[in-house]
Amino acid sequence: MCSVLKPVSLILSLLFIVSCASAIPPARIGDYLSSERRAGDEALGRSDQRPLQAGLVVLSDTAAPGAVQNLPEEALVRLVESLQLDIGRAIPVTIKEQIPSAQIRPKSQGDWAQFAELGRQRGLDYLVLLIASSTEQEYPVTLFLGWTTHAEPGFRRDNWSLLEFALLDVKHQQIVMQAEGRGWATLDYPSAPGIDQWYPVVYLRPQDERRIWPPTYAGAPNTLRVVSFDQAAKRLLLKLQYSWLGAMESEAKTRKAGS
Repeated sequence: MCSVLKPVSLILSLLFIVSCASAIPPARIGDYLSSERRAGDEALGRSDQRPLQAGLVVLSDTAAPGAVQNLPEEALVRLVESLQLDIGRAIPVTIKEQIPSAQIRPKSQGDWAQFAELGRQRGLDYLVLLIASSTEQEYPVTLFLGWTTHAEPGFRRDNWSLLEFALLDVKHQQIVMQAEGRGWATLDYPSAPGIDQWYPVVYLRPQDERRIWPPTYAGAPNTLRVVSFDQAAKRLLLKLQYSWLGAMESEAKTRKAGS
């Protein structure tokens, strides 16, 4: 009986850990937009204009309790440039320009007026909102070298990253499409540099032991964030593709029913 319960316990424990991690970091979009104004993903399928012409607003959010520094500026620029192209491949949206977001602030229950004003200033009916946030925890661990023949004191740092996407119809103040992507990566590093053959090292989570060696000891935390956000971006794009396919299927069913 015990031999049967052990694997079940392990599976339940893993599910509990994953479910808890799925809420870390907490979603931030509710502090910028009211979810009551969501039109549903099928609204994009009903649009007469394809691809939609939109401006891109990127927010690096660190306002939530426990939030940490997001990507360094250069890494964030590279991520956004890549996402601009990939979003256009996933859904029928063309991003015409990136719009400075210094005037956008989180507010209780959100504030559509901020985005409506941006759209008016740029002559755009649609905006793509991308919010980046992350959190980390660090704790001491023992790091083993080689085949566990020698041990060094060190630290483990877990990073959870979140990319939230929303396609906004600012003219009618509606969320046309919404999705998110989450990433998780871990950094192991010794208390002092000098064992470059093994550490520092970044690996993916959960259940993925692929290893990535940062170029420098001091820059390892930034490598951790780059890896984590890269995973979040991949998951975000997959969700956008699925949402668009679902919208197309819904549109096809509607046309078939009406014919």
